[in-house]
Amino acid sequence: MNSVTHKLAKWYKVHQRNLPWRDTKDPYKIWLSEIILQQTRVEQGTPYYYKFVEQYPTVRDLEVAPIDEVLKLWQGLGYYSRARNMHSAALEVVKKYNGKFPKDYNSIRSLKGVGDYTAAAIASLAFDLPHAVVDGNVYRVLSRLYNIDTPINSSKGKNQFAQLAEELLDKKKPGNHNQAVMELGAICCKPSNPTCNICPIAEHCLALAKGTIANLPVKIKNKPVQNRYLNYLFLVNEETFCLLQRGPDDIWQGLYDLPIVERDKLLEPDELMEESFFKQLKGRQTLLYKGNSDYLHKLTHRNLHARFHIFFYKSLASLNKFGIFETTFKNMQSHAIPRLLDKFLNEYYSIK
Repeated sequence: MNSVTHKLAKWYKVHQRNLPWRDTKDPYKIWLSEIILQQTRVEQGTPYYYKFVEQYPTVRDLEVAPIDEVLKLWQGLGYYSRARNMHSAALEVVKKYNGKFPKDYNSIRSLKGVGDYTAAAIASLAFDLPHAVVDGNVYRVLSRLYNIDTPINSSKGKNQFAQLAEELLDKKKPGNHNQAVMELGAICCKPSNPTCNICPIAEHCLALAKGTIANLPVKIKNKPVQNRYLNYLFLVNEETFCLLQRGPDDIWQGLYDLPIVERDKLLEPDELMEESFFKQLKGRQTLLYKGNSDYLHKLTHRNLHARFHIFFYKSLASLNKFGIFETTFKNMQSHAIPRLLDKFLNEYYSIK
């Protein structure tokens, strides 16, 4: 064990946060935590971890759960493909491995939704296999420790940092080591205002010595964020309103949502009336909504601009031909819906 690895181990033993998935060697629970924490802060993901462990204490419990139920429990975390992949992986673990998580890296890596990082995390944390994890925190620590300006999202950078992580890995205690490096990045070697004065490996940090910490890590800029304009149709009749289920090519695949007219801008009511969908409908009266019915929802690569248009119908039965069904605000609570819709419905029914 080199001096950097040794100092990291000592530091982690004293400064590690008390997180629930660190008290187990159960690969299922470690896997749950890793999937939940993808693109999610620890503070936000922890309550979901508790909910999933309580609702589905074993992989067999998750495997037999209806996907709608899983998506509903996931609601609010976003990136719903994670939940769908997680459910598919549970099916595979039960059918292919008789309900027991595979114990080798390649088999773990082959599960739906499991990438290099997640496979290395499960392999090292659950089975003490010598595989180094490389996530955002690790990229940051390594780029500063070795003063490397190779872009972390380039092919060259990914290979370079993966090799460095493996060289630094404590082969005897890979799980502890991986968590130590990630923990250092999370609470000490932060993106901005890092606490270098209390960093256990500061004397080894080349970026600190050369004054380049603020410039690292380097990342190639992503494509410009796309704007999408979603005109939601809230079709309501007293206590009921209309929902439909999103199809397989939608970002909200499998979730329940309102009908949407997507155009290159947010439409005014008179513009919306010119859409072919409305020309097939009768008995419509427009309701004025006294509240903010425009929303901006930011995702990683796109901004969703949404406007909710509210229409009252004497009868909603004629809408069934569009794949739409009626529900109530109370019954809607059992359906998994996008966060935008959840926010709108709660505001609408709170002032109705």
